[in-house]
Amino acid sequence: MKKFISLALVAAMTASLAACGGSSTATTTAAADAETEAAATESKEAAAGEAAMTQVEGSAADEDPLGSADAKIHFKAGITGSMSGAYAAGLVALRNHLEEMSNGEMTVDIYPSSALGNESDMLDAVSMGTQDMIVTSTGPIPAFANATANWGVLDLPYLFPTYETAYEVLDGEVGQFLLGEFEGTGVKALGFWENGYRCTTNSKKEIVHPDDLKGMKIRTMENKVHMATYTVLGATPTAMAMGEVFSALQQGTIDGQENPFSITYYANKLHEVQPYMTENNVFYSPSVLAISQDVFDGLTEDQQKILVEAADLAKDEQRQIEQRMAVQARKDMEAYGIVISDIDQDEWIEATKPVYEDSSLGIDADLLAKIQAVTNK
Repeated sequence: MKKFISLALVAAMTASLAACGGSSTATTTAAADAETEAAATESKEAAAGEAAMTQVEGSAADEDPLGSADAKIHFKAGITGSMSGAYAAGLVALRNHLEEMSNGEMTVDIYPSSALGNESDMLDAVSMGTQDMIVTSTGPIPAFANATANWGVLDLPYLFPTYETAYEVLDGEVGQFLLGEFEGTGVKALGFWENGYRCTTNSKKEIVHPDDLKGMKIRTMENKVHMATYTVLGATPTAMAMGEVFSALQQGTIDGQENPFSITYYANKLHEVQPYMTENNVFYSPSVLAISQDVFDGLTEDQQKILVEAADLAKDEQRQIEQRMAVQARKDMEAYGIVISDIDQDEWIEATKPVYEDSSLGIDADLLAKIQAVTNK
């Protein structure tokens, strides 16, 4: 019951914050009006659906979206996925570390399911200081600012052959350089979390070979590299905010989409409208935990240190949770009746090579060389 009430509060708080510009302090009262009751009913229905899923260790499906009411500092964090997804699980891990390390002074309030907008909108809000935190995919980052244009290199197909090579790059020199490119944008990037390996789903047929995608309308993020990749594969890429994808698939506006297993199943329940999924792992997709620079600068030096350390601890936990979710999601989707196809990855790697030669994408050759020095060892 606590969860249902809290989710209703999230809806009420979102409406309030949109009107007043936002605050880092959580609202502790809720109006018992028809709007709140409707939000509570919707939250109960959503929670019932989440409860039916197999919950992996670390899942936040049953967690309260709101942090401790006793905390003095509440970081308002937005995500596009539900409380069942790995982003929410990472934020709960962050909250647990923050509350413990700050003796209850700092906490995190989670706004799931695009309650604060799509990723591009939330990045802008964080940069302006009207939203405190975000966990975002890398999708909208290259277009966010001139300073972050180099982030497109991370979106190249089949760039990271393993999780381990991805971590070596992202937690190393290249990753730190890219995180530093947010300086001056109003956003402070705290570290690389995990989105996972992105796979293709569709409503039409089994896809095994790249040619099977020809003519299909596939939703991608608003990301030039991803769209160029699906164009090379013969599909028609359609950029669309995550919050619009389920209904577009349901109505047949698009034929398919691409996302990791955990996001397809846990965070957005797209398996309900996508009978086919191909484990083609076209992209390894990291995500980023970021905070408003103004909010960060408003913390004391000790609070800043605690936040940075807590974010680093939560990073490792979030990655582990995402991988457990990916494994379980595949099992549950197969049990649900989804046709999941494996592929000859070499065939797909060969088919996507032209993307690396596309000069219009503005890929930084030096950064790519540094990454490949690690991945090609």
